[in-house]
Amino acid sequence: MSHILKHSRLLLVAVCCVAVGAGASVIAGAGAATSTKTNATGHRSHNGRKGGLRRVALHAVHGDVVMHTKAGFRTVTFDRGVVDSVAGQRLKITEGTPKATYKTVTLAIPANAVVRDDKQKSSLSSVNAGQRVLVVTAPNRTLVIARTARTPPATH
Repeated sequence: MSHILKHSRLLLVAVCCVAVGAGASVIAGAGAATSTKTNATGHRSHNGRKGGLRRVALHAVHGDVVMHTKAGFRTVTFDRGVVDSVAGQRLKITEGTPKATYKTVTLAIPANAVVRDDKQKSSLSSVNAGQRVLVVTAPNRTLVIARTARTPPATH
């Protein structure tokens, strides 16, 4: 069974976290003045909202979603940022953008967490400082996805 299918519910919850953040952003920006135009194909375009939900998802660094399940209410959290350090089962990351830091957090990662490092099954100890990381924490499982930033090819 593929990794994505195996963890589809956890990934779905992460996407829901981002969607809720996007909804809150839209509500908060509801009073902002934007113009709506109709383009040549008859579709409406919203100036000032280029990228929509995808843009919000790409810029989200932290989110909490409370979901109702058969077992009651459950909280799912995601944190995204750059790894500062890994010490045992503790992962310290800086959330934010290259120009602005939202906050630095230290996350306790359970021993049974699923860790992917550059698309390969791995362990938390293989995650290195400087890597981009996404941590999704649900009541019964944790997913850590780390990737090494791409370096541009050298020019001559």
